[in-house]
Amino acid sequence: MKKRGTKEYLKTQVLTASREQLLLMLYDGAIRFASQAREKLGEGDFEGTHGLLVRAQRVILHLMSSLDPSVDALLCERLSSLYTFTYMRLVKANVERDPKLIDEAVEILSSLRETWYEAIEKTKLEDDAVASPVQNGNRVSVET
Repeated sequence: MKKRGTKEYLKTQVLTASREQLLLMLYDGAIRFASQAREKLGEGDFEGTHGLLVRAQRVILHLMSSLDPSVDALLCERLSSLYTFTYMRLVKANVERDPKLIDEAVEILSSLRETWYEAIEKTKLEDDAVASPVQNGNRVSVET
């Protein structure tokens, strides 16, 4: 019963999330799956490791497929390269059962997640500043 409630909660969370929140959720999922795979590998649970690494790889493929070069082609090219590298680290970790490769992938994903989080927060602050400009502690009218 608890698992069903958790799935419903997650479904609602995804359906009501903004694009920015969804992006961070994808990173969180990939990091969580890869970290759990690292733990399973340490326990000698190779089947569990494999399943979790495949889940992390699928998230990375989703991130890759969601890139839109029409927005910023150079950024998309660089992100695609990072995603491809990270994906291949996870594939190699799965084949070679190497926890260091999982650690590398998690480090890259965590860095990307943090960068996106900071960019999202900065954009929010800039949007808030435009929406309600303040000068010397007093609101300034934006009407002309």
